Amino acid sequence: MTFAPLIAFAAEEAEHSGNVMLETVWYPIIALCVFFFLAMVTLSYKNVANRHAHKAEAYAKEHADDAPQAGHGH
Repeated sequence: MTFAPLIAFAAEEAEHSGNVMLETVWYPIIALCVFFFLAMVTLSYKNVANRHAHKAEAYAKEHADDAPQAGHGH
Protein backbone atom coordinates (compact mmCIF):
# COMPACT_ATOMS: atom_id res chain seq x y z
CA MET A 1 0.00 0.00 0.00
CA THR A 2 1.12 3.48 -0.72
CA PHE A 3 0.60 6.55 1.42
CA ALA A 4 -2.57 7.81 -0.32
CA PRO A 5 -4.61 4.61 0.20
CA LEU A 6 -3.52 4.54 3.86
CA ILE A 7 -4.85 8.07 4.37
CA ALA A 8 -8.10 7.19 2.61
CA PHE A 9 -8.49 4.08 4.74
CA ALA A 10 -7.83 6.05 7.94
CA ALA A 11 -10.37 8.69 6.91
CA GLU A 12 -13.03 6.03 6.39
CA GLU A 13 -12.36 4.55 9.82
CA ALA A 14 -12.42 7.96 11.50
CA GLU A 15 -15.96 8.78 10.42
CA HIS A 16 -18.52 8.87 13.20
CA SER A 17 -21.99 7.59 12.92
CA GLY A 18 -24.35 9.82 14.81
CA ASN A 19 -24.38 13.20 16.42
CA VAL A 20 -21.20 14.05 18.32
CA MET A 21 -23.03 16.59 20.50
CA LEU A 22 -25.43 13.94 21.75
CA GLU A 23 -22.49 11.70 22.59
CA THR A 24 -20.74 14.39 24.62
CA VAL A 25 -23.73 16.19 26.15
CA TRP A 26 -22.98 14.72 29.58
CA TYR A 27 -19.66 16.55 29.95
CA PRO A 28 -21.16 20.06 30.28
CA ILE A 29 -24.02 18.72 32.40
CA ILE A 30 -21.57 17.12 34.84
CA ALA A 31 -19.42 20.27 34.83
CA LEU A 32 -22.46 22.43 35.67
CA CYS A 33 -23.42 20.11 38.51
CA VAL A 34 -19.89 20.23 39.95
CA PHE A 35 -19.76 24.04 39.73
CA PHE A 36 -23.21 24.32 41.30
CA PHE A 37 -22.12 22.09 44.18
CA LEU A 38 -18.96 24.16 44.69
CA ALA A 39 -21.03 27.36 44.65
CA MET A 40 -23.30 25.97 47.34
CA VAL A 41 -20.29 25.04 49.47
CA THR A 42 -18.90 28.55 49.03
CA LEU A 43 -22.21 30.18 49.91
CA SER A 44 -22.57 28.02 53.00
CA TYR A 45 -19.66 29.95 54.56
CA LYS A 46 -21.35 33.31 54.01
CA ASN A 47 -21.68 35.31 57.23
CA VAL A 48 -20.14 32.56 59.39
CA ALA A 49 -18.20 35.02 61.54
CA ASN A 50 -21.34 36.89 62.50
CA ARG A 51 -23.18 33.75 63.56
CA HIS A 52 -20.95 33.51 66.62
CA ALA A 53 -20.38 37.19 67.34
CA HIS A 54 -21.28 36.81 71.01
CA LYS A 55 -18.51 34.22 71.45
CA ALA A 56 -15.97 36.43 69.71
CA GLU A 57 -16.89 39.42 71.88
CA ALA A 58 -16.64 37.35 75.07
CA TYR A 59 -13.22 35.99 74.04
CA ALA A 60 -11.99 39.49 73.18
CA LYS A 61 -13.07 40.78 76.60
CA GLU A 62 -11.35 37.92 78.44
CA HIS A 63 -8.08 38.14 76.50
CA ALA A 64 -7.82 41.87 75.88
CA ASP A 65 -4.55 42.22 77.82
CA ASP A 66 -3.00 38.95 76.57
CA ALA A 67 -2.33 40.13 73.00
CA PRO A 68 1.30 41.15 72.45
CA GLN A 69 1.66 44.65 71.03
CA ALA A 70 3.76 44.19 67.91
CA GLY A 71 3.83 45.64 64.48
CA HIS A 72 3.98 49.17 63.18
CA GLY A 73 4.21 51.84 65.85
CA HIS A 74 3.89 49.56 68.90
